[in-house]
Amino acid sequence: MALDTEKIIADLKEASILELNDLVKAIEDEFGVSAAAPVAAAGAAGGDAAAEKDSFDVELTESGDQKIKAIKAVREITGLGLKDAKGLVDNVPSVVKEGVAKDEAEELKSKLEAVGGVVTLK
Repeated sequence: MALDTEKIIADLKEASILELNDLVKAIEDEFGVSAAAPVAAAGAAGGDAAAEKDSFDVELTESGDQKIKAIKAVREITGLGLKDAKGLVDNVPSVVKEGVAKDEAEELKSKLEAVGGVVTLK
């Protein structure tokens, strides 16, 4: 069976963020792999790596009781549509925004916590 690479790429371009997230999870489960980037300098940096970190991922770990307000906050932060934002809030834990500066990450955390969400900075 030959793979139709062009069709696969076209399907991926049309998929929503949530569909792509589900695909990655399914591939990780099926083949026992991880999509996370390997950390090459972790041993060399030692304990100073956390202190020097300048890029954070904002992860919503619990949506709280006010889901509608949480969805609105996620839409405001990410610019996603209603369906995709609802999917992020419904499928916690989920990363809301990746690779943001510490100040912005703290601001996003406070916005989500203001609507009852529980947020982790990674």
